[in-house]
Amino acid sequence: MMKWPICYRLTTLIWIISLMVTILPSLLMPVALCYPNQINHFMCESLAVLHLSCEKNDIKELVIFLLSFITILFPFLFIIISYVCIIISVLKIRSAGRVKAFSTCTSHVAVVAMYFGTGMVTYLGPSQDKSSNQGKYVSIFYVAIAPLLNPLIYSLNNREVKKTFTMYKFTILSLT
Repeated sequence: MMKWPICYRLTTLIWIISLMVTILPSLLMPVALCYPNQINHFMCESLAVLHLSCEKNDIKELVIFLLSFITILFPFLFIIISYVCIIISVLKIRSAGRVKAFSTCTSHVAVVAMYFGTGMVTYLGPSQDKSSNQGKYVSIFYVAIAPLLNPLIYSLNNREVKKTFTMYKFTILSLT
């Protein structure tokens, strides 16, 4: 079991690393913006702001790519490796607990795939055209839709939620 002092240290370390990864590149590599400076995006994302620049941004895009590689791909690979170990352990179970463990893992993997998949498309995919709308829709998915779906996905394993959905389905069928 993890002890609280270790938990506090890990949390502090993550906060410090996150601040360094997000703030330092912005401070060390300022962007000279051109007019018209209207972002073709729903939010002020680093790549969207970078597309407003007058200068060549190859180095800045490379830095964003490398930081994204570290902050998105490494945690994703760590999670996938953890789930492979979990699956190996669950396959050794010879009881009904195996089904429950797999159903829980399935919902977790769905959430991880939604969040990290769209993040990878945004930051690790090919550089998008400045007028492209794809980036802003993908970013809405991982910023708003994936977190919105988390409670629904996790609650699908809950007996009460399943019972409510079943009752709701029967009510609708009886009305038609």
